[in-house]
Amino acid sequence: MTGLESEGSQVRRAVCPGSFDPITNGHLDIIARASRLYDEVYVAVMINKSKQGLFDVDERMALIREVTAEYANVRVEAHHGLLVDFCKERDIPAIVKGLRAVSDFDYELQMAQMNNGLTGVETLFVPTNPTYSFLSSSLVKEVAAWGGDVSHLVPPAVLTALRDRLKRD
Repeated sequence: MTGLESEGSQVRRAVCPGSFDPITNGHLDIIARASRLYDEVYVAVMINKSKQGLFDVDERMALIREVTAEYANVRVEAHHGLLVDFCKERDIPAIVKGLRAVSDFDYELQMAQMNNGLTGVETLFVPTNPTYSFLSSSLVKEVAAWGGDVSHLVPPAVLTALRDRLKRD
């Protein structure tokens, strides 16, 4: 066993967590890269009931499933609670997180150390493709709300969903 495998299992599993409201090309890049490294990659759509998203959880999951359909080893699920509980329930020993900048690292390192201390789950940091180093879902929503072109920042299905949602509201 390599240490990234679960005890008693030869299947290498990892999770890419986030709110994905909406999923961006930056998120998709990290998921695609993780899917090449692991046998199973879970995309955990984390639920925060105190935050009102632009898309509800079911809409986010449907968009993620659509844009990750080419990756047969990617599964999309929602989770409310601690990420380490999600990992424990599915025998996932690794969390894969994209880092855009040093400021991300400060926060993510604290989370990684807490998660490891709670359950021994490891966190692997993947540097974001420089093309997406500035990208966030919040920025995409803000630019799109003001009519800016975000077509190069999100998959086509997400662009359509964004345009439809912002036109309705």
